[in-house]
Amino acid sequence: MVGKGGFVLGVDLKSIKPLETANTQTLVGDITSPETQKLIEEILPTKADVIVSDVSPNISGVWEVDHARQMDLASESLKLSLKLLKKGGNLFVKAFQGDMFKGFVETVKGHFARVEIIKPGASRAKSAEVFVLGIGLKKVDTVKLLVKG
Repeated sequence: MVGKGGFVLGVDLKSIKPLETANTQTLVGDITSPETQKLIEEILPTKADVIVSDVSPNISGVWEVDHARQMDLASESLKLSLKLLKKGGNLFVKAFQGDMFKGFVETVKGHFARVEIIKPGASRAKSAEVFVLGIGLKKVDTVKLLVKG
């Protein structure tokens, strides 16, 4: 999909089966780790056009804990995207609807020209899982992120 001139980097906590194309690379790491973030920056040949973040915490079954962990991961994905995306780039990030969700969406709106909330067809109707799509990254002067609660 990215063509011969594109590049895809996959990052996961567990080993990812490498794709057999020259313009892909996989990395085992935690996106919340400064070391992993530094490696991502070093590996990417240019600023990214798109970041897709499907990160999710291990679900504990305690809604308040799971929601807070997911929103922390979504916020970390947003912060990382502000460093790695080109101006005009796009972010697609998993989030859980709940008391922290509205503030997160408002923060995303502050950085992207257009924001949409997408409920995947594969997601159960009662699931709080949605994706936030940020289209058209605005100019980023600093990477300060405040998520309103």
